Amino acid sequence: MSLGIRHQLEEQEKNLLSPYACLSAGSRGRLKPEVDRCDLRTVFQRDRDRVIHSKTFRRLKHKTQVFLAPAGDHYRTRLTHVLEVSQIARTMAVCLRLNEYLAEAIALAHDLGHTPFGHAGEFSLNELHPGGFKHNIQSLRVVDVLENDRQGLNLTWEVRNGIAKHSKGYGDILPEDTSELPATLEGQVVRVADIMAYVNHDMDDALRAGMLKETDLPPDLRRVVGDSSSQRIDAMVRGLVGETLQKDDGRLHLSPLMKDTITRLRMFLYDNVYRNYRVHNEFVKAQKIIRELYEYFLEHEFPGGATFCEPDGCAVRKDKNDKLHRQVCDFIAGMTDRYALGLYTNIFVPKPWNVF
Repeated sequence: MSLGIRHQLEEQEKNLLSPYACLSAGSRGRLKPEVDRCDLRTVFQRDRDRVIHSKTFRRLKHKTQVFLAPAGDHYRTRLTHVLEVSQIARTMAVCLRLNEYLAEAIALAHDLGHTPFGHAGEFSLNELHPGGFKHNIQSLRVVDVLENDRQGLNLTWEVRNGIAKHSKGYGDILPEDTSELPATLEGQVVRVADIMAYVNHDMDDALRAGMLKETDLPPDLRRVVGDSSSQRIDAMVRGLVGETLQKDDGRLHLSPLMKDTITRLRMFLYDNVYRNYRVHNEFVKAQKIIRELYEYFLEHEFPGGATFCEPDGCAVRKDKNDKLHRQVCDFIAGMTDRYALGLYTNIFVPKPWNVF
């Protein structure tokens, strides 16, 4: 018996969401057409669920955010990062009457392509792989090709677009050139939520590690966003929601003061945390591990034989149609920190001779 709940949800979206929202019933569809037999969930709810149940998503719990393979239980990992991005994005989407489920699906999937050892691994693969490497493009490759035994997750166009366009690097948070932004406001919300999340939780982790003190943050920035992580996030979210509702022109907005404050917070972290000698020295070691593993697997079979290997539960097949560099890059990008460390130790570190 069909319950028709999905149809009811789609009708609610038409009646309740902003004219600027992306409606589930209006999705451009999936990469590969499929018969949608679910009468309970919208297409974006299904995308969210496919991401959450994927192996790649589970592996994020053992991937670096800032501190490599942290021993402390309270430091962020890549998994907790995407959960915090999702929470912030959903809050802003609800306030702006956007599609909360689309924002959530993009947020949870946006870092699936991140390497072990965070940006140290990304930097190394970008140098080693002939086609370069960007984690947002790898995230898209994960959901399109690598996941689900190389069948992909077959997500909707809107989620895939949000994944591909979430990354900003050193660039503007909300650039004037809309071609640099996701096509949906929900995707743009995730892009902003990403930086709101990491400038706050990375600072929180640096405080926990004794690398920073609260008073290190310049006083003029503290006057704008407050002295605690919750105050800062609240100020940023309110800043975007209030400015966007006031403009009401189909684009996201931050006041010049808030945009400058977030940008300066990001640079403060680059100068005082990401480039700190304690973090940098470990990243240099991590880059050595990635580089030597990459070179090794260009010459040797993957663990488990010539046709199949399984790094921590992720199937990687040696497709004869794929080039070796692409296979090695996918293999290493899919590793967790601990898997990469263990594999490196097993391959390169001498073992004591056991005499019996």
